[in-house]
Order: sequence, then C-alpha cells, then structure tokens
Amino acid sequence: MQGLHLTADLYGCGCEKDLLVVADRLAGLCRGLVEKSGLTIVDDKFFTFPEYQGEPGGVTGAVLLAESHLALHTWPERMGVTLDVYVCNFTTDNSMKAERLLDELIIAFAPGAQNTNRILRGSADPESKADELLLEWLNPYAAYGYRALKRLETTRTPYQTLEVFDTPQFGKLFRLDGCYMTSERDEFFYHEPIIHTAGMTHAGPRRALVIGGGDGGSSEELLKYPTMERVVMAELDPDVVRVAKQHLQAVHRGAFDDPRLEVRIGDGWKFVEQTQERFDIVVLDLTDPDTPAHALYTQEFFALVKRVMNEGAYLTLHIGAPVFKPEVVARHVTSLRAVFRTVRPMGVYIPLYGTYWGLACATDGTDPLSVPAAEVDARIEARGIGELNFYNGDTHHGVFALPNYYRRIVGA
Repeated sequence: MQGLHLTADLYGCGCEKDLLVVADRLAGLCRGLVEKSGLTIVDDKFFTFPEYQGEPGGVTGAVLLAESHLALHTWPERMGVTLDVYVCNFTTDNSMKAERLLDELIIAFAPGAQNTNRILRGSADPESKADELLLEWLNPYAAYGYRALKRLETTRTPYQTLEVFDTPQFGKLFRLDGCYMTSERDEFFYHEPIIHTAGMTHAGPRRALVIGGGDGGSSEELLKYPTMERVVMAELDPDVVRVAKQHLQAVHRGAFDDPRLEVRIGDGWKFVEQTQERFDIVVLDLTDPDTPAHALYTQEFFALVKRVMNEGAYLTLHIGAPVFKPEVVARHVTSLRAVFRTVRPMGVYIPLYGTYWGLACATDGTDPLSVPAAEVDARIEARGIGELNFYNGDTHHGVFALPNYYRRIVGA
C-alpha cells in the first residue's frame, strides 16, 4: 500500500528525563502531537520497562492511527529515542501530517544529534508503479530524485539496465544503470551547448560523428546545420535506439528519419579505430565518465579520435560534475590538454542532472572564445537554425565563463 514511512534515531536528548521514563508523560506528549498534526488516534499502548542495575527502564509505546501508526522506544541510559511514523496515502495524501508529527517529536526530545530517513512505501498503482521516487547518487554523500507518474519500460540489455518513465516535471525521462540521461522537457540544456559551441565556431561543418548518443538529441542538433551532409551515430546498445524511437520523439524530433543520419551499432572505440572517414565535429555523448564507458574518456582514446578529425575540427564531450566529482573533471581536462592545443571547459546547469555540469570543447583550430557574441547570433540567423531554447551569442560565451572553484579544478 502506498505510504510514507519516517524513522528517526535521536541521541543525547536534552528533554527532561521524565519524558523518557514515565509512560503516562510520554503517552500524553504523543497523543497531543498526533492531534496537533491532524492525524487520527484509534488507540494507544505504552509500557515502562523495570529498573536495571539501579537505573530506570525505558518506555516502549505505540499510537494506532486511522492512517497507520506512531511507534517509539526510549533509552534513558543513553538519553536516546528511536521512533517511526508511518501513514498510508491510499485515499488522501497524509505525508505533510506525518512530516509535521516527526518534526514536533524531534523538537520535544531536543536531541544533540539525530539520524532521520524517509521511505516511500508501495505505489498508488502497483502495476504502473505510479509515484515512484527515482533517486540518483551524485557521489557517496549526495543524491537527488524525481517522482514518476508511470514506469513505461524496464529492460536489462547485454550492456546496461535501461528505464523509461513518464514524470510530471520533465515528461518522458530516460535512465541507464540508475543514471539520468535525458528527458523531453530539459534535453536542450545539454544538447544545445555540447553541439553548437563547436558548430557555430566552425565555418561550415559537413560531417559529424556522435559516439553514443542513442537518444538522437545530439544528432538532431547537428542536422540543423544546412551544410551538414552526413552524421554517423556509433551507438553500442541497439535497445537505446529502439527506446528513443518508441518513447523519445520529443528529444530526437525525427532525426532517425533523416537520410543524412547513419546509425552504426557497435563499439565506439572500434569504429574510430577502423574508419577511414574524417569529421568536422566529433561528439562523445556517452554515459558518465565513471561508468563502463570510462575507456572512452582516456588520453589514448582522445588521440585516436584526433586521427579521424579534419583540420580545424572539434571534439565535444561532457566531463562530469565539478561540485561532486572534481577529481574526475580534472583528470579528463588534463587528458584532453595532452592531445589538443586548445581545451575549453564549460559549465552548464542541467536540471535533470540536478547540478552544475562540466562539458568541454577541444580543438587545434579556432578557439571558440574568439568568436564574438554578435557574430554567433549572426551565424545562427544566416544558417537558419531555429528552435533553440538555450543557445545564443551570450550563452556561447557564458558557458565558458567558469567560477573560480571550477577554474582551480581544471587549472585555468
């Protein structure tokens, strides 16, 4: 049954000790706070344990609620309390009432330290798993998430676990191995800067290679260029392309139907190693740098990519989150600088990723920062590139304007 389960472990409580050893006192507090929170009492039971080695025993208590329960146990010898509140949200969302009750109890016990957890139980619709909370860990200490209206697909491919959800915030949302990849409503925060910072600096890109990018978003941006004759997408997992065609039309906008796009299913490293083609733009549109794609973020692979780039061509890629994984970002920029004359790290806030995200543009050609904002806007107009939600002359320069902490990470 769908509901919210809150737990708290309280240490070094500063309340009067009677609250931890006198059952009637504790019961009165709990009943009063339950009523204050708007929850409904059905019954309650509180039991005081006998003294032990001259010390008073603790109290175990439970308040039965129409919405579910409050349960707690006191540890007077440690001035500690463990408690949990569970409410069912089947017909009415009682989450705020449960949160209010937990907060009031914590205030009453006045702990010196505490540990709280929030667990979503069940679903409004067990079949569709509506209201599922989708969490992604940015590092071992930080996570964020979104609610899903419905789980549309879960597939375990030979390479990864693939998930598609319908969400109230971003529409259809695509995840690989528990990491957010793209969504219908915010994809432009990622795809426009990773493509157009290079594309608009180039005099007229004709051929492009996307390694990964099976959702089609990067290819769609590349195909906006009137000079573009051919885009090759080297995607490892055919199921990513299948899912994109089925669910993510608002991301690729029909790019898979454009005859200029060729999809090559297979290993990106092998494609680069074996191809005789040369490209004006190469995009590494991969899973995160600390996933199985890590080999494609190495100096060795960057050098291999440079071999298939035309004179004055650009490599663009994402390099991780400067806030949460600065060492990863620093390592990739160092590897890029060992191969390319000019490496420009970028910073973009990407809503779906929940953080400020690092990208990079690398080249032996024209420095992207050398193109004035007015010239970028003029090129956008001259090339007839419409439907841009993020990118313009100002944001072209803005993504390269790094805060000081990011500059220190990349040695800029």
